[in-house]
Amino acid sequence: MSQTSPASPESLRIGWIGAGIMGSSMVGHLLRAGHSVRLHTRTRAKAEPLLAMGATWADSPAEASAGAHVVCSNVGLPAEVEEVYFGANGVLPRLQPGQLLVDFGTSPPSFARRLADAAVAKGADSVDAPVSGGDIGARNATLSIMVGGSDAAVARAMPVLSTLGKTIVHQGPAGSGQRTKIVNQILVAANTLGMCEALHFASRAGLDPQRVLDSVGGGAAASWSIQVLAPRVLKGDFDPGFIVEHLVKDLRIARSDAKELGELLPLVDLCLARYEALVDAGHGRKGTQGVYLLYRDR
Repeated sequence: MSQTSPASPESLRIGWIGAGIMGSSMVGHLLRAGHSVRLHTRTRAKAEPLLAMGATWADSPAEASAGAHVVCSNVGLPAEVEEVYFGANGVLPRLQPGQLLVDFGTSPPSFARRLADAAVAKGADSVDAPVSGGDIGARNATLSIMVGGSDAAVARAMPVLSTLGKTIVHQGPAGSGQRTKIVNQILVAANTLGMCEALHFASRAGLDPQRVLDSVGGGAAASWSIQVLAPRVLKGDFDPGFIVEHLVKDLRIARSDAKELGELLPLVDLCLARYEALVDAGHGRKGTQGVYLLYRDR
């Protein structure tokens, strides 16, 4: 059986790097779908439940990718994804012709293009496939997946993508998925900041915030932040579905890419300043709804 032509989708050999809040759920879905997974993550203890489900441990990204039809990553920061692919123990030095790379993390569009060029130069291919939907979407396999890459590469990635997501849209060539994720993160940051500021105003104005949500949550003000994050705020639950440090990273990517395009994004600047202040206050590992704490604790 050739590396590029598995007998059926169920026979895919997958190398996976990164088992955090979302990655662990995603790997679980792949295992339950019948794929074999060789897994590497920085902290082996986080991988133990997946190893118990049948995943195989790998000591490095390079080892995870060995013999895989598809090599997937979902790591948080640009320096980490750079190391995963281009580091001494990364995927690229041992990449074989016919392998397919799928990066589910949020990275600069320029990185996605560079990774695709490096893969093609070795007779392989690459897809940038950042996701949205948070921990709930990952657990329920209902993620929205924004895909960049060639038509052929995206078609090959579909058995994996369709196992993990509900909305899968091919946006264009390499980097297009990441640029679509920038759009997503601008909307997420603005909506979440607006939701927290509005709830704070409701509380300070002597209103019952839950009753306020009952009035506004189904009309023109409705959003995912209102539906999912606002109830967590009202319960004092600031645990992460998506951590603040990663949103800061994404907004910095948005600002940088906008600069490359010669554009100014003042709302991104505002949201970034607020979330950077949240990190400076020691809340960088909380969920993005933690921006409410800037209002509550001032």
